Amino acid sequence: MPVKVIIYNLTYAVVGVVIGLAFAVLSYKLFDKVTHFSFAKELEKGNLAVGIVVGGLFVMIGLMIGLIIGMGLN
Repeated sequence: MPVKVIIYNLTYAVVGVVIGLAFAVLSYKLFDKVTHFSFAKELEKGNLAVGIVVGGLFVMIGLMIGLIIGMGLN
């Protein structure tokens, strides 16, 4: 593989991950503002349902990063 292609793929993967993380953080903050409670306060109380929702957001982040990196390495 030429070095130029490797650099393009690596750049694509890094930029994709940064954009994916930015959208994940924005979606977390938007979801936190739309709901009538605070995620952080509810997690401190031990609210399991909020923990599952936040866990789902982290799974979403992992899937996005994995797909972006996988497509960048092709």
